[in-house]
Amino acid sequence: MPLSQKLTENIYWIGVNDRRTHLFENLWPLDKGISYNAYVIKDKKNALIDTVEISFTESYFERIDSLLNDGESIDYLIINHMEPDHSGVLKLISMKYPHITLVGNKNTFKFVTGFFGDFKNKLIVDEGDTLNLGDHTLTFVMTPMLHWPETMMTLETKTKILFTGDVFGSFQTLDGVLFDDESDLSKWEDEQRRYYSNIVGKYVKQTQKALEKLNTIPVNMLAPTHGLIWRSNINHIIHLYDRWSRNETEKGVVIVYGSMYGRTERMAEVMARSLIKNGIKDVIIHDASKSHLSYILSDIWKYRGLILGSPAYNNGLYPPIEQLIIKLEQLQIKDRILGIFGSATWSGGGVKNLVRFAESIGWQTVAHPHEAKYKPLDDDYQACIKIAEEMGMMI
Repeated sequence: MPLSQKLTENIYWIGVNDRRTHLFENLWPLDKGISYNAYVIKDKKNALIDTVEISFTESYFERIDSLLNDGESIDYLIINHMEPDHSGVLKLISMKYPHITLVGNKNTFKFVTGFFGDFKNKLIVDEGDTLNLGDHTLTFVMTPMLHWPETMMTLETKTKILFTGDVFGSFQTLDGVLFDDESDLSKWEDEQRRYYSNIVGKYVKQTQKALEKLNTIPVNMLAPTHGLIWRSNINHIIHLYDRWSRNETEKGVVIVYGSMYGRTERMAEVMARSLIKNGIKDVIIHDASKSHLSYILSDIWKYRGLILGSPAYNNGLYPPIEQLIIKLEQLQIKDRILGIFGSATWSGGGVKNLVRFAESIGWQTVAHPHEAKYKPLDDDYQACIKIAEEMGMMI
């Protein structure tokens, strides 16, 4: 079986699957791995679309070499995104093919110079510029801040394949699958949403601008730098990105709590049971000390209701809950319904700071924030039930 995979005649996937790395960006868990997708267009002038993470250099070069005949070289490297998981082999590519021309926009080459130094052969492109390879012509589409300032997309006009960079990407290795119609899409959505919420999610306005541009571009295939290549269900992934970037949600509640000795946890469990009894089918509980922030954010992105619980810790928030609300403020997530609870012993701090967070982020709140003293008693549990009941009515 060839190492490279054909998308259409003379256009190939030459990416790799990463099952070794534990944390993407040394931050986000890769329980199911990730792919780094790169491509090559064979023509009178041969062009690479992006590279891969540097530890996969050998596999990347092997795939390129398998497609080149004796005496053939690579003429262009199209740089859609300069993040090192896609530009890691740039310097080595320029050494292997000394006459190669790097193609990017004016912001691209700021990053190229910063990471790798200056290059003699470079072509600066802008919105709508074209590059003729022979039978294939590339057109460049600027998509700044998706999710770095230099990001762009590249359209091959003959086949109408749009190379989209990180947009429409996903965590999860391909595992023999390449195209969307070769897999059960329901098995991908959680990792697609986790990728969007963790990596791209802050840039909802830029996502909407990119989707507006796509409405004017005839596309037969979407080829991102991570995850599935879309050829049969293009509208499926576009619809998901549209919903996520509009902050559209599903009916359900995420309960995220911090608990040192189980008291706040018991309050969370009472609320979860009350929600279920009141007909809410999707209730997700996260212990913020154990669930990685990556998965918590993905669930919050999905569901409309959020209940946060924190004990007092050094007159403030419990640190994992504090980390979560800082991230929520950075992402500027909108239009959630929020409930607040917690516990304290000799002083407060957890609930008080969650109330400040609610005021800062501007979400609608339910019931009255409740803080149990020492340990939750019947009145405290009744207050938790009231929070859950009002949440169930409002989502």
